[in-house]
Amino acid sequence: MTEFKPVKEGKVREIYDNGDSLIMVATDRISAFDVILKNKITKKGTVLTQMSKFWFDYTRDLLPNHMISVDPQDMPEYFRQPQFTGSSMLCRKLKMLPIECIVRGYITGSGWASYQKTGKVCGITLPEGLRESDKLPEPIYTPSTKADLGDHDENISYEQSVDVLEKIFPGKGEEYATKLRDYTLALYKKCADYALSRGIIIADTKFEFGLDEEGNVVLGDEMLTPDSSRFWPLEGYEPGHGQPSFDKQFVRDWLKANPDSDYNLPQEVIDKTIAKYLEAYQLLTGKEL
Repeated sequence: MTEFKPVKEGKVREIYDNGDSLIMVATDRISAFDVILKNKITKKGTVLTQMSKFWFDYTRDLLPNHMISVDPQDMPEYFRQPQFTGSSMLCRKLKMLPIECIVRGYITGSGWASYQKTGKVCGITLPEGLRESDKLPEPIYTPSTKADLGDHDENISYEQSVDVLEKIFPGKGEEYATKLRDYTLALYKKCADYALSRGIIIADTKFEFGLDEEGNVVLGDEMLTPDSSRFWPLEGYEPGHGQPSFDKQFVRDWLKANPDSDYNLPQEVIDKTIAKYLEAYQLLTGKEL
């Protein structure tokens, strides 16, 4: 059995080169505040991969994505080991575009902090009188540049995204920037409407796109997971304060309350976190993992 070594490792993901394709593995690692924690969250990688698969299938009619298969039988033998089962995705190779495509349908987090100071989010002026967690009149597109591991991404305007892409693809900057914005908003609207019908509010999320060999824009990376999105339960949703969420908020809250933890979580926080991930998966897909 040929052993594989990751060609790229992110905070949570590992990417393996498989010749004309890639294998993306979502690990059970968890990061918060840009630090990888010492604990593993069992099954988390499987939830992320299977949830991405669900959304890739659901949005195939809007635009192509990079997923080929999540079946271990379609991958080299090395990926049929237990630690990879369920958490691996065979993908097309793309030339990834250096823009994080962020869309916000509700005002929360850093957007809320910015709105309180300036009435704007990422340079976009919003109506007066919004409360924390309010739904925005229309979703807004707030791209950022993709920073290297350990650096913070930087918010940019749509116009700046045109310049970033124009430098890499002369004559194509405007075309690609427009496609990224339009696809991001269309994906968000379609999926947020569906999620709402299943009892989940998608407050915000981020997408990443790449180009295939013909220069078509293709959806890549992960999609609408609790790691890349803010999911809130519809039940009990009430603007005016922060909302409980289906992501690693438990982890963030516990770390804030325990500054001396050295990023080591107690078992109950791990259990609560994975329970939230599994609940989100079940609500959205209608299936147990």
